[in-house]
Amino acid sequence: MKKKLLTVLGSLALSAVLLVMAAPSIVHGLGLHPDYDGPTYKLPGKKALIIGTNHGVLNKVGETTGAPTGAQASELTHPYYGFLDAGMEVDIASIKGGVIPIDPQTLGRMVATPEDKRYLEDAALKAKLETSIKIADLDFTQYDAIFLSGGWGAAYDLGYSQVLGEKIADAYYAKRPIIGSVCHGALGLIRAKDKTGKPIIAGRKVTGVTDKQIKQLGITLTPMHPESELRKAGALYESQTAFFDIFATHVVIDDEQRFVTGQNQNSSHVTAHKIMEIISKRP
Repeated sequence: MKKKLLTVLGSLALSAVLLVMAAPSIVHGLGLHPDYDGPTYKLPGKKALIIGTNHGVLNKVGETTGAPTGAQASELTHPYYGFLDAGMEVDIASIKGGVIPIDPQTLGRMVATPEDKRYLEDAALKAKLETSIKIADLDFTQYDAIFLSGGWGAAYDLGYSQVLGEKIADAYYAKRPIIGSVCHGALGLIRAKDKTGKPIIAGRKVTGVTDKQIKQLGITLTPMHPESELRKAGALYESQTAFFDIFATHVVIDDEQRFVTGQNQNSSHVTAHKIMEIISKRP
């Protein structure tokens, strides 16, 4: 009897170990961070700008303590390495300049992507995130691609920056940059105004993380939620859903092909490559 019990316990322990080992593959199979298998591009001589958050604490507005947060790893690493591997020059910027924190939870074993692991060994990218360029010091019109990365931290600064709104508007009217975002990064679009003072995204198809996903994850304390704010700005908000929206994905290109937006962390690869596709077709 004792021997049989030990055998059963041993089998259960082995099953538990195997389940833990297989867990990343299981969540990947359910739809988290799908592999990118579409076309790739070579764009030497082109320039990309990736913008991340400076905010690194998950808290209510006015509080100074909370869990560490920041940019969602894959929402920065996927476009960065996509652009870099295409031969583009890639700059990293933020509202204040300086450190762009990476949310440590998004580098965990269950969710880390190959690009995230590449970042952990990449001294050059780490240095860029420690010393990001202040957006006020940049001319956005000199870039071919501008990409607003998301993450919980972005809810605290991207949508509040008047300077970012003005820079996005400058980029839009310059007609050169393709402007992209993913997840909470879409908040960086809401303050960009057209020449009549209306939001540039009003009447334009865009996406960002759903209110449903935010509620399902139980993180509603952030001051801005992309779906709500995009709708308030008059955008034609689109999204896909799933039994749990963290497994959904959606990418939207506006009719003018100037804005390419991704719904959530699953959309980063495709968003970046759709931007490059548009750039590659230009004369």
